[in-house]
Amino acid sequence: MIERENFRAAADRVLQGDDVEQILSQCFFSDSERPAGASAVRSSRPEHYKVICISLYKEDLTRLDEMVGLLKSRGLTKASRSALIRFALSKVDLDGVPKGL
Repeated sequence: MIERENFRAAADRVLQGDDVEQILSQCFFSDSERPAGASAVRSSRPEHYKVICISLYKEDLTRLDEMVGLLKSRGLTKASRSALIRFALSKVDLDGVPKGL
């Protein structure tokens, strides 16, 4: 158990640094793909959003993709997973969320 805790603590220290973001941003864009003036420095990135990773059950992801497809078929060409999730977040009634969530 102690080894696992030591590993987690070490992993947390490594993943908290800006070095990780800088390296990943350099790996995701080649020099030819990087927009003009863009650099891996954090301050030059947009501040109004952040790319994150979440986990969803396969059934939920299938349902989300079906909903996005339906919206696109209705003419909402900019519909996307993230746009639909953002819309849903704006409609959530926190008082209606079940206690066992």
